[in-house]
Amino acid sequence: MSATTDERILHTSPLRRLLGRPELGSVVGAIAVFVFFAFAADSFLRASSLSTVLYASSTIGIMAVPVALLMIGGEFDLSAGVLVTSSALISSMFSYQMTANVWVGVGVSLLVTLAIGAFNGFMLTRTKLPSFIITLGTFLMLTGMNLGFTKLIDSTVSTKTIADMEGFSTAHDVFASTLTLGGVDFKITILWWFGLVAVASWILLRTRMGNWIFAVGGNKDAARAVGVPVDKTKIGLYMGVAFGAWISGQHLLFSYDVVQSGEGVGNELIYIIAAVIGGCLITGGYGSAIGSAVGAFIFGMTSKGIVFAEWNPDWFKFFLGAMLLLATLLNAWVRKRAEATK
Repeated sequence: MSATTDERILHTSPLRRLLGRPELGSVVGAIAVFVFFAFAADSFLRASSLSTVLYASSTIGIMAVPVALLMIGGEFDLSAGVLVTSSALISSMFSYQMTANVWVGVGVSLLVTLAIGAFNGFMLTRTKLPSFIITLGTFLMLTGMNLGFTKLIDSTVSTKTIADMEGFSTAHDVFASTLTLGGVDFKITILWWFGLVAVASWILLRTRMGNWIFAVGGNKDAARAVGVPVDKTKIGLYMGVAFGAWISGQHLLFSYDVVQSGEGVGNELIYIIAAVIGGCLITGGYGSAIGSAVGAFIFGMTSKGIVFAEWNPDWFKFFLGAMLLLATLLNAWVRKRAEATK
């Protein structure tokens, strides 16, 4: 073979391709967790139990997908958790105060939530401050606004019920309904989750935008030098997180028809943990949407597996932290093995 042969047309072994997948470590971890709870909890393998696990996974996974894309792009969003609550509050209070069809509130919530995401991206690209600082500021502002506006408008920390308003039943069907397959109930959030994973994977692997995301996360200066629209890409990624927050917020609202203004604080760390367990690097430029889904699935199995095994749930955070460390170490080992086989 000629020494000048283009390396892009060289044969790549299946093992090398497998080791190069960012979600490999999380898949191995997910199999281990599944087998562990299959033996530790007698009820874990029941269809109804697996449905519960998938639902718990989907409520995290819907947000973990866009958060993973943002992390691949090299940034964080510490406001993601409270933004979910903000989205639900906007829908509920606008519909109730304006006595409008709840779909009007849903639409207004989408526009405002996307605007908040665009604000995060705009501030990041204009100020050049770290995303940690920008989104921490947004987190604090949203936390205060959620509580302040709710008490100002409704004179309490929760919204008024909108269950009897026009459009509630159809919105509930879209965001919070239950589907029955083979006698087993599944929440519609599972379909939202799978759909987001599919779309995000297509964007990352099949579109120019996906190339931009990896390039921006790997080296934004080099990406800008070759014509990648770095600022627009980052703003778009933050708006993607906002879209996920909108979906999650509507599910929260139409599942319970009222919203507590203090919810969501701390959930942003869970979304980031799911993405990291799924193979995303803190430094950016590496990861996958499928990996984030596997990370969310591990979270769901652990949170519900502890309950099925009848253990003290106080230990959940310990297991979550241990999984984060083990997954990070495993992902680092997989990357080193992949680089060694090149």
